[in-house]
Amino acid sequence: MAYSQTLEADSSPRSQSTASSSLSLSFNLASSYSPPSSPASSTFSSSSFSARSSVSSMASEPVPAAVEDQYFSSNPPPKALPQHIAQAQEFIDFHAAAKRRVVLITSGGTTVPLEKQTVRFIDNFSAGTRGATSAEYFLESGYAVIFLHRQFSLLPYSRHYSHATDCFLDFLHEGPDGSVVAKPEFSEKMLSVLRKYQTARRKNLLLTVPFVTIGDYLHELRAIARLMHSLGPDGLLYLAAAASDFFLPQDRMAEHKIQSTDAADKIKKKSSPELKPTAGADEEFDNFDSSPKVPRSKRLIVDLDPVPKFLKNLVDGWAPQCMIVSFKLETDPEILVHKAKTALERYSHNLVIGNLLSTRKWEVVFVAPGRPDKWIRIPSPVTTTSGHKRSLSEMEERKTVEVVQEDRPMDPSLLPEGDPDVEIESLIIPALEEAHTSHIREAKAKAVENGKA
Repeated sequence: MAYSQTLEADSSPRSQSTASSSLSLSFNLASSYSPPSSPASSTFSSSSFSARSSVSSMASEPVPAAVEDQYFSSNPPPKALPQHIAQAQEFIDFHAAAKRRVVLITSGGTTVPLEKQTVRFIDNFSAGTRGATSAEYFLESGYAVIFLHRQFSLLPYSRHYSHATDCFLDFLHEGPDGSVVAKPEFSEKMLSVLRKYQTARRKNLLLTVPFVTIGDYLHELRAIARLMHSLGPDGLLYLAAAASDFFLPQDRMAEHKIQSTDAADKIKKKSSPELKPTAGADEEFDNFDSSPKVPRSKRLIVDLDPVPKFLKNLVDGWAPQCMIVSFKLETDPEILVHKAKTALERYSHNLVIGNLLSTRKWEVVFVAPGRPDKWIRIPSPVTTTSGHKRSLSEMEERKTVEVVQEDRPMDPSLLPEGDPDVEIESLIIPALEEAHTSHIREAKAKAVENGKA
């Protein structure tokens, strides 16, 4: 988690910025949820494949119903939740009638508010690139997409022109008649992106649902996942959001902005005769000095609890027949596959897509129960024996050949500088579609078998 700090608040009442004093974080790693202020520990970094993993000694039990109810009742839902549920229900019903597959994609980071009237918050860093890019390829594969995203994070199609390095205005210029037109060198790509976006909207294939806080995210995820349950195996959950592992319970949250000085307390004491002002000189303002000279009274100590482990509830109760896919991001290549398999065994879902921070745009690994690990990668340019160096455009033509089964990640030091011209999601989604087809086929076979029994 990163402590997000700015000097002015965001315009959204639920998505506020921060100012800060010296910050110390402590994490309560209790093994169980003690309502209302000590929830059970949790992680949402895991995934699934075409068949659920078998129950093992490591399998996690779902968060008890009483604990689940306590968490959601003590953490208020977003005000727009009823509207979002109605929109999602209509969207799902529409595509279920057309027998079209529906994928719920979660994307972007979640915030942990430190005040009820939020100015300061802790944030999980994520621009939402993986989720927004994947959504486009899911749409190309014929899926209907519910895109549950962090407010103001990247969105499908508009992502091409909303990144800081690609300012939208740089693609435009003023025409001779004073009209705003695309520059010739960009017009072909812009027209292609625009047409794809308009087609998705016209055919009602894309529904976007925003969230901000970890509480918002979990309320939205639970509600929409329960609606996805009606799709059975035709539903797919693609959990690419960077969800917070810790949160600050409501009963320990300040109502107003946390002050970095005691000036506000002195004002209150002067206006309240029964409150005696503290003796001593005026307060020393040393807000930006993190040296030991700063008194402890001026430091901000934040005591966070773990978010309950709701992934098992998602697998077993919210959408038990849907295929569930999530991600595991690591920095150490030695533990990536192990951590992915541990998550798979713990939560008994279908697929974990593992990726390393240093190579995440070049390769991922599919870890599924009962199947060999499958690395999906974009090959880096290499010099052949004839001395010919392959271009990325040449490699794109043979990219499916690079879906390999082996047990080792790429060496990041051998990769070229910059991003590949081929988006790794263009490989991930077709492979995932194939896995989803297997999941549907196996579910139908099991249903027939149970029917005969």
